[in-house]
Parts: sequence; C-alpha cells; structure tokens
Amino acid sequence: MKLSLKWMKEYIDLDLPPEKIGEILTDIGLEVEGQEEVENIKGGLRGLVIGKVITCDKHPNADRLSLTTVDIGEGEPLQIVCGAPNVASGQKVVVAPVGTTLYSAEGESWKIKKGKIRGEVSEGMICAEDEIGLSNDHSGTIELPEDTPIGLQAKEFYNLESDFVYDIGLTPNRSDATSHLGSVKDLAAALKINYGHSGHVNIPDVNHFTIDNNDFAIEVVVEDEVGCPRYSGISITGIEIKQSPEWLRNRLEAIGVRSISNIVDITNFILHELGQPLHAFDLDKIAGQKIIVKTLPQDTPFTTLDEKERKLHPEDLMICDGDSQGMCIAGVFGGMHSGVTEETTNIFLESAHFNAKQLRRSSSRHLLFTDASKVFEKGSDPNNTVFALKRAAMLIKELAGGEISSEIVDIYPKVIEKQKVKIRYSYVRRHIGVDISKKEIKDILDALHIDIVEQDKDGLIVAIPTDKSDVTREVDVIEEIIRIYGFNKIPIPDNISSSVVFTDGIDPKSLREAAARYLISNGFSEMMSMSLTQSKYADQVLPFDDKDLVYVNNTSNIHLDIMRPTLLYGCLEAVAHNHNRQEENLNLFEFGRSYLKEGDGFNESEHLVLTMSGDYQGESWKPNSSKTDIYTLKGLVKNILTRLSFSSFKVQDAPETIYDYGLSYMSGRDCLVSFGKLKSDILAAMGIKKDVHFVDFNWDLLTQRRSKKRIIYEPLNKFPTMRRDLAVVIDEDVKFDQLATIARQSGKKILSSVNLFDVYKNAKQLGPGKKSYALSMVFEDKEQTLKDKQVEKIMNNLIRRYESELGATVRS
Repeated sequence: MKLSLKWMKEYIDLDLPPEKIGEILTDIGLEVEGQEEVENIKGGLRGLVIGKVITCDKHPNADRLSLTTVDIGEGEPLQIVCGAPNVASGQKVVVAPVGTTLYSAEGESWKIKKGKIRGEVSEGMICAEDEIGLSNDHSGTIELPEDTPIGLQAKEFYNLESDFVYDIGLTPNRSDATSHLGSVKDLAAALKINYGHSGHVNIPDVNHFTIDNNDFAIEVVVEDEVGCPRYSGISITGIEIKQSPEWLRNRLEAIGVRSISNIVDITNFILHELGQPLHAFDLDKIAGQKIIVKTLPQDTPFTTLDEKERKLHPEDLMICDGDSQGMCIAGVFGGMHSGVTEETTNIFLESAHFNAKQLRRSSSRHLLFTDASKVFEKGSDPNNTVFALKRAAMLIKELAGGEISSEIVDIYPKVIEKQKVKIRYSYVRRHIGVDISKKEIKDILDALHIDIVEQDKDGLIVAIPTDKSDVTREVDVIEEIIRIYGFNKIPIPDNISSSVVFTDGIDPKSLREAAARYLISNGFSEMMSMSLTQSKYADQVLPFDDKDLVYVNNTSNIHLDIMRPTLLYGCLEAVAHNHNRQEENLNLFEFGRSYLKEGDGFNESEHLVLTMSGDYQGESWKPNSSKTDIYTLKGLVKNILTRLSFSSFKVQDAPETIYDYGLSYMSGRDCLVSFGKLKSDILAAMGIKKDVHFVDFNWDLLTQRRSKKRIIYEPLNKFPTMRRDLAVVIDEDVKFDQLATIARQSGKKILSSVNLFDVYKNAKQLGPGKKSYALSMVFEDKEQTLKDKQVEKIMNNLIRRYESELGATVRS
C-alpha cells in the first residue's frame, strides 16, 4: 500500500521531516518498506522544453506528415517530422529533443532517438498531451500561449508538483489502516502520545449532502445476508463522463493509480481515502431497476471486465439485476456489460460490506486480486458504507454534474456493534514489560478512539471500533496500546529468567536431533523441499487417488497446486537438479510432513526420508567398496532404529509400486520404515537416468511406539563364546529373517547373534529355484562356560525346524 504525504496533510497538521514521519509509521506497525519523492507526472517532464515552430512544410514523401523546424532556444533549430494535424508555423509547442525519455500510459519508458522518417531526418518530437502524461488526449500537438518563453523547461511551465510517497508493508491484520485516513488516525494517536501533537484529524464534511429528487429509486434485495451483512447504494443522474481535474489525477498518480475518468477516479479516491470500496453501475443497464445480492448455480458463465468468461462457484456472491443476471462478482471484479462507459449518463453507486472469508475464497478461486478485494479480505468497516457513499456522491456532483435521484438504500438487518473487550492493568504491564500507569493506558485508548465503557480498580471494559476487525481479545488491545506507547521505550532487561523443565522421557525434538546428528556424521546433508508440489506428479510419477489429494488454490505459482502426499517428489526433484549439474554422489535426508485427505478430515504425518545415489563414500581405489545398495540402506536403518530403542519388528517385502526391490519393517499392520531401490519408471518420469535408493521412516509412528526402556550398560562377558556355522539350501522365496527368527526361538537366552555371511546360487548344483545361505551363530552364557553338548542340542533342534518348516537341506 502507498501513502502520499501531501494527501495525508489534508487531514492532519504535520511539520516533521518526511523521513521522521516514515520512522513513526514504522514504529506503530505501518512498516515503511520504501519512501521516495515523486512527481505527479511520470518522469517529471525532465528533458522537455518549450519551442517555437519556425517553418512547417508538407513532407515530400508523405501526405499526412509535416516537415518542421523548431527553435528550442539553443543552437540551430531542430528539424522534426510531425504527424499531428494541427501543427503550424508560429506555434509554441512542447518539444522532446533527442535523448529525452518519455513514458507510455502503462509506465513503460522509451527514448527519443535521431532517425529518418520517410527519408527525412527527425531530431526530436513535438508532443501531444498523452505523450507526456498530461491526459489521454492524442488529437494533436499541445498549443501553448504566444507569450510562453522559448527554451523554458516544461516542468517549470506546468508548475509540476512533487510529493513524498511511503510504500507500506501492510500486514493482514491491519484492516484499520487500508486507507490514508485510517493511517492518519493511527499516526495522530502516536503524535499525540509521544510528540505533544493535538491529535486532531480533519474528517471530510458530508453535512451538506442533499437528495435532489427520488425519480430513479432502485429496489435492492439481499438474499445472502451472511455474504453481504450491509448493502448501501444511491442513484445519480445526468452526469458527464470526462477527464478528472488535475488535483484528483495528481493524488491518484502519486500512489501509482492510473487516472481513467472522473467517475472511476472518484471511486478509487474514496477507496484510498476512506478504505471503503465502491462500485458504479450504469443505471440504465440494470434490468428491472432492481438489484439482487445472491449466489448463482455452479458453473454459471459470467464475463468479467477483462473480457474473460468465468465459471461461477455456488459460493461466489454476485450482484445481479432484476432478471438475476450477474453484473459483478461482489467486491472482486465488475462485469463486462454493466460498468460505466463514455456514454453513461446515469449511475447507481454501490457501497457495501461483504463477508471477508467468503470474498477471499472467490478472489483466489478466480485469480482476481484488485485493490477493492484486498480491502474486503482484511475486513472493511461495516459502519462506514453510508458516509463513504455521501462523500462520493458529493464529489460526483462537483466533478461530473448531475443530481442525486434517490434516497440512500441501506440494507442492514443485523447491525454490527462495537465488540466489548475486558482488559486488566496487570496483564497490560505483564505483556508490555513496563509499569505503565493507568492514565497512560487510558490516554492511549482515547487517542485510538477506543471507548472506555466500564472501569474499576483492576481494569477496563472497552468498545473496539468496527474498523479494527482483528482486535477481538485482551491481548489484541494490549498490542494496540504497545504500538502507540512505543516499542523503543521498553527497556532491555539486565537479567535473563529461565525455568527448568523436567521430563521422564525423551522429547521428539531430541530424537530428531539425534537422528540428524547420526546422519550428518555419516556424510549426509539435510535438505528442505516445499510442502507444495505439482499434481501431475501424483498422476505421472507415483500415482495417488485424486480424491486423496489436498488441493490448494496457489495464485503465486499455479503449477504447485497440491500439498505433497509424499516427500518422494521433492527428493527426486533435488536429485534431478543435482544430476543435471554433474553432482551424482548424493546422500540427502529430510524431515517433513505429508498431507492426504482422510474422510472428512486430513492426515498429516511426519516422515524422515533418506535419498541416496552414486557412491555412498565417494570414489575409491577399491572396486565397488562404496556403491550404495540395499545393504547400505539396511545398515543405516538398523542404526537409526537402534538409537530409537527399536528392536521388535517384522520384515516383509517393500511395496512393488515404489521399489524394484526392498524391505519394509512392520509394527503390527503399520509400516515403520520402507527402503530399497526405486523403480526405474518412477526415475524416468522425473528425468533421472541413474539408480536412486530411498528410505521412508514413518517418524510419527516411530516416536509413538519406541521403547521407553533406558539403555543399560553391562560389563563384557568374562566367559568365552562359541560359534557354529551352518550352510542351508532353501527356496528362493525364503528370507533371512525367517531363518533368524527360528534361530532365536531355538537358541533362547544363549544365542547372542545370528548373521548371514555368504549367499550362493547355482541352479546346476543346487537345483532350480534354490539358493544357499551360510549362517554364523554365536552363543554365550553370562553365568558359566558353555559346553559343547548344550550348543549341539540347540543346533540339532534348529536343523530339524529348518527342514520341517522351511524345507531346508543342510549342506555338509
């Protein structure tokens, strides 16, 4: 939002330097992100001079062009080719010599260059009004009075005004500061409390508003009172559409609003003066002389002012005529066929208050973000509609003529009263951190026009102005007080207070940090991808059911239209990005949430994912020593689970929709972690040509079900261990986990470990569909030395179970 200092001074006496005013605005929460001195015409007419046309002859090669010589008061007269029909010798004109920068109506710059036009040299341009930003008139060159001095700078001739403009970074909660007058009220409060200013603000006078007749009364029906709590309007007839006066153009152009016509400019002026959006309808185009505020059926076509046909949503609030034909998306954008044109003579002026949330959804849905919609989204003042209407109507009569031809229509079934909030002095002091007096609190509230309804020794009950839609709680009122009191007046304490918090378990943050430290120490880098992603990934890369996806209306980046259902998409984007830049050895990890619909609600789950490609430990002289494979992943997963005190889980194959091969560790029916080599078609869909391995921990589940047992350190066993090796031939589909489970059951307390140290496959020797596993088993007893008979008994029992349960054959 932009604030004009000259405009602000119409409401308040300011004698401080512009830079100081900018500081105060920032101090009270209207953060000044930029400030500059500007002219009321783009470019400030720099380089333009007054010249006299000495000769004006017909161009020898073009009937519609003139070949002129122009004296600009220095050097030889300039030869200029001109196409204006009214140019003549003896005229005083505005000249843009070679090197002058001019600006289009859209603000784009272009420089005058020496060149040839139809074979004749042209050393500048004789300007029309639209070419230097004075108006939209392009009918001919500007003819100046005969006594205008030659060589005079155009800036001096036009007595060009300058202004000081602040670029305000307005936060969404500041509905009270969406206009010049609203910002001035805030500024006045700060000046009154901290700078000895009177705090007086000059409010525009509408006491002389009168109704001329009631010949063009418009009936208004509000069907959706939730979407439109208040609707006001008035008819004005006999107007003349023309250019706005200079003062109005200057006000708007200083803050970057292009002047269009007197009626449109007045509605924009009221918006930026009072923070109340207005809309002018061509009264003669309102069918049935009736307005209906309602919603229309799903996919009803509506052509907006930008000539685009849009399909309406059943929640879109519409301003319709008597035939229920849409004329405007309420508070957002006008229709193609109901607005003011150059032929308009009668208008109906709308001033309404719309539901902020409903309007915001419509604005986002149709990607229409206007100055009016931004004000309504923050929450306009419902009790300002009639005042703004009177102010605008009086300006229209002054600048466009006409008569006010109806009573003010004001549909306001449920009056929105000032909300009452109780504040306690002790809470004010506690939150501000300063022993602020009761008088200071009351003075600040008075300066902010927050009325005190009741008071006692402990606190106050205050009535919040309806333009402060976000001030609803005690803490919000305290925020208002501290803004005006001044953040800079709050001393920085010398002491730091802290409290000791005890927990009988490990908090989730500590677990995350422990896992992150482990991964970083093993050569991983942490990455962070966006929670938003592209819906095409859920169709083309790793499919998800469309009904399970969480769609968002992202107006900034339209292609990022869903919340990520899996962290895989972002990880593969990072891999593709790095691979395309010759970075192929990647070890990445990320903590983040996935988002899915679940019934009537949503499922957000925290994950830890690892993404690996290339060499795990970089290049090495040792062949295949550091290539990432399933065993690399298994070791990392095991170590992370160990750090989480996780030892009990079932092993099964990882989902074939994601992995070419891999494993899943299960807790009951829930997957704790899945890992493996990603399918080649998933990688191809992301433009990745090399293998990528992926690990996906369900972090929420892990932290919920982790063992609460503390790690206990024990001395090394003083009794010797015994090792037995066993080679078994088994079917291809038998997993090592099955062998290990049976071994642990048979070994009971004295089997300390079981490992796989060799895999052999040879269909000729072992038979088709067979493989050989070589297992090592270590036995130990912490209380006595083991005997061979004990171990042999266990091994014999183990072999019998392998043969009977798994169809294994022991190799001798």
